Amino acid sequence: MSLKVTSKEERPGVFILSPIGSLDTNTCHTLENRLKMIFEGHTKLIIFDMENLEYISSMGVRVILQAQKEMKKREGVFKMMNLKTQVQKVFEIIYSLPSDQVFGSQQEMDDYLDKIQKKMVEE
Repeated sequence: MSLKVTSKEERPGVFILSPIGSLDTNTCHTLENRLKMIFEGHTKLIIFDMENLEYISSMGVRVILQAQKEMKKREGVFKMMNLKTQVQKVFEIIYSLPSDQVFGSQQEMDDYLDKIQKKMVEE
């Protein structure tokens, strides 16, 4: 699956990003590049509208968390909205993990997240 990212500057420094499709190892660079452009300016608020994000892997989560970290460094605000159940579950798992490594590899983590998301979609 591919990824399309739309972004809109609502007001100066206030951006809404909408990833559409699958945010994974093969597509995360699309979002990274968009974020680089946004972070060139004085960004005060980023809102990720996740309504059309169907799938996210650990690499996708990494990009989102890096954006969150960058906004914290800038003393800005980072928000997410409209998360589909399976994507929300991934973030719940990520935020509940201890800081030390739990998975043996990135592939192992992606396999686990993939199973969780498929189960959530089936329900």
